[in-house]
Amino acid sequence: MKRYLSILKDGLIRQNPVFVLLLGMCPTMATSTSLSNAIGMGFAATLVLICSNLFISLLRKIIPDKIRIASYVIVIAGFVTLVEMLVTAYFPDIAESLGVFLPLIVVNCIILARAEAFASKNTPMAALADGLSMGLGFTLALCVMSFIRELLGSGALLGNTVLPEGFPRTLILTSPPGGFLTLGCVIALMQFILRKQKGKGAAS
Repeated sequence: MKRYLSILKDGLIRQNPVFVLLLGMCPTMATSTSLSNAIGMGFAATLVLICSNLFISLLRKIIPDKIRIASYVIVIAGFVTLVEMLVTAYFPDIAESLGVFLPLIVVNCIILARAEAFASKNTPMAALADGLSMGLGFTLALCVMSFIRELLGSGALLGNTVLPEGFPRTLILTSPPGGFLTLGCVIALMQFILRKQKGKGAAS
């Protein structure tokens, strides 16, 4: 149980795929303009991570080493297709909003990296836990980014106006440069918190 809790904490904080490992920058920039898009992308990526990690771990002793990357991509592509069909069927607005970035989960470096670095070397249960933790960490990063950008950029959350009309809008946050500025600030804050925790741990 302690191991699984540690894996969960790694994905959310210590090895957050976006804020610490700096993976998945492209979908993070593109889909963090609104909270609804962030939740949709995070949900889809988490499902693919869980399923692909579990499946790859189950097949880790069968897949030949020379074709392992190609095999991982095929497995991931299969689950992405299923998830895309589910999102399109039940959440058509989110599917339309995410557009090409939904099928592009296939080449999301977070998913391929976890398949190679963790799922192919660990038991199915540990791989499942890692997929869940990394998916939740990715979703958390997207939600933090989109919360800041949507709220301060357009004064709204989930399409509903939150800030009064007189409150100044920081329109640059809704543009690509604003995404990079937001990401840089959040990463800096995350690194500050992690270093402070390490300092406390060393002192104790």
